[in-house]
Amino acid sequence: MRTSLLRAPAAALLFPVLLLSGCVWTTRKLPVPKAPSIVQTVMPDQLVERLNQRWKALDSLNASVEIQASVLKSKEGVAKDYTSIRGIILMLKPEMLLVYGRVPVLGTRLFEMVSDGKDFTLWIPSKNMAFKGANTVNKKAANPLENLRPGFFLDALVVQGLEPDDLYSVVADSETMEDAARKHLFTVPEYILSISRRKPGSNQLTPVRVITFHRDDLLPYQQDLYDSEGNLETLVFYSAYQDFGGNKYPSKVVIKRPLEDIQVVLTIDKVVENPKNPPLTEDEFVLKLTEGTQIQNLE
Repeated sequence: MRTSLLRAPAAALLFPVLLLSGCVWTTRKLPVPKAPSIVQTVMPDQLVERLNQRWKALDSLNASVEIQASVLKSKEGVAKDYTSIRGIILMLKPEMLLVYGRVPVLGTRLFEMVSDGKDFTLWIPSKNMAFKGANTVNKKAANPLENLRPGFFLDALVVQGLEPDDLYSVVADSETMEDAARKHLFTVPEYILSISRRKPGSNQLTPVRVITFHRDDLLPYQQDLYDSEGNLETLVFYSAYQDFGGNKYPSKVVIKRPLEDIQVVLTIDKVVENPKNPPLTEDEFVLKLTEGTQIQNLE
């Protein structure tokens, strides 16, 4: 026992000696992430105010898009990709939405979906059928695509402002990413805005949204949306921002629904914010079904 105790101080002294001698380690180069040239700093309330002002200034929107949907079977490692279609998305506050899709090549109407914020109607002219139901899914359909609702597009295309009762917090973080084309790493400083609401009658907070902003331009690049039970419902990724009439919008939006294994990619060609010639009116959000259309009510 005494011998062990005597050896311990000797070993403790030996390690620094070896380090100082220069014969214990070798030096190797590590990739140094490149930092952005501009990193903006704002206070949490300023970040929220920017988002609220942006949302408040938007009354209506007309977007030309390409829509490509996929049904994923993650556990099986299989994806079913549907052919891309051209489409139009119209939005009029407070919650009116119209999504219009065209048949590839022919350009004829494939589907039309309208919503007043509470209920929606989906019309498929080729099948002479229309589906009506509430914007909230009460019963899951076997086909995941049938569970999509108009709000799915509205929440993805536009990052909305906060409600008066929303609680929020902001943290500063950074992410290291790889540029495969240029073969180097780069850091992306971020602000992460977490929005929650207090559960009625308790102090429990329920998550509503998490929005990630890049600090070079303070634009949102990711939005995670949660359902009323706190489950992650939708992930939206925004990229390739472009200037459309003086306003910045992403030209590519990737929407993922993890609970249903659905992915929708929107490629945005044109955005007209608050169009005036002509302005959008509520009449454009009234779906006029042809005579003899079969109507099916969804739960």
